[in-house]
Amino acid sequence: MLLRDSGFWEDRRFAELTNSLDGDELLVFNNARVIPARLFGKRAGTHSQPPSRATRQEHLTGVVEVFLTKRVQTEVWQCLVRPGRKMRVGERVIFGAGELEAQIISRGQLGLRTVRFETRDGSSADEHIERLGHVPLPPYIEREDETSDRERYQTVFAKQPGAVAAPTAGLHFSLQILERLKLKGIETCEVTLDVGLGTFQPIHSEDLDSHVMHAESYEIPEQTAAKIADAKSAGRPVIAIGTTVVRALEDSAQRAVREKSRKKLLPVRSEATIFITPGHEFQVVDGLLTNFHLPRSTLLALVCAFAGKERVLAAYRHAVEVGYRFYSYGDCMLIR
Repeated sequence: MLLRDSGFWEDRRFAELTNSLDGDELLVFNNARVIPARLFGKRAGTHSQPPSRATRQEHLTGVVEVFLTKRVQTEVWQCLVRPGRKMRVGERVIFGAGELEAQIISRGQLGLRTVRFETRDGSSADEHIERLGHVPLPPYIEREDETSDRERYQTVFAKQPGAVAAPTAGLHFSLQILERLKLKGIETCEVTLDVGLGTFQPIHSEDLDSHVMHAESYEIPEQTAAKIADAKSAGRPVIAIGTTVVRALEDSAQRAVREKSRKKLLPVRSEATIFITPGHEFQVVDGLLTNFHLPRSTLLALVCAFAGKERVLAAYRHAVEVGYRFYSYGDCMLIR
């Protein structure tokens, strides 16, 4: 646990979370559910001229990985394609026994493609993706995904499908811990932010202002907005469970300011493009539970903005010294 005002920290186990809270807090969870976003198919080939060499034929019909990153429309997704350098607009990828097909309809920056899915048997694309797809485990987990990962790589409150990675701060919670929080009188509510490239794209530029965030879809229900408004009016702390919740809440707060709303937070379905860096004035979030993040990441920039760069880096040095684990399945810190 790290205190923002003093920089004081102490080591605790996550099972002690309830004891670390006063009982008047409002905890905000991200209920996004991870979809099996990795699809493996074969290129159908679209060239009118027959290939002159066997290697060309192999190139046209080789295995292709399509990694879904963001839904654009019902059957249209942004994705990463590998190998993708020579995948042209108009080319098609066939999945399974041919019941699902994707056509590249445009190319974007940073290797992104936009694809449109079509089905051949009357089922929806989502149904085939759920059946044929693979769970996009973090790359440091050096094994192929297993059937059990479809539930293991989810929070216990995951409901809304659409994320391509888990909101990892939420992975620490069990049903038993949620019950303890409830018994102590701690209130909870939920938002949905579909975790995508915006969360994990590393910072390539030396100047933070030059970094462009990928948009991530989010939704703040009316009930959640009302609970947060009540908590803020009563002076009760609003604690975000994960950086994705921070992005959703602070993006909505900025929209409220732009629209000159009397509300501090808008119930809205929109896209978060906000990049939170040191100097950001937080409008909604009073506390943050988050995992330990990598250098040159937008996530670490957000945490430094919330708690102060020097305090956070001092806490990180301590974490490294005592052997805390980083990454998605690693340890976490409560910042108040």
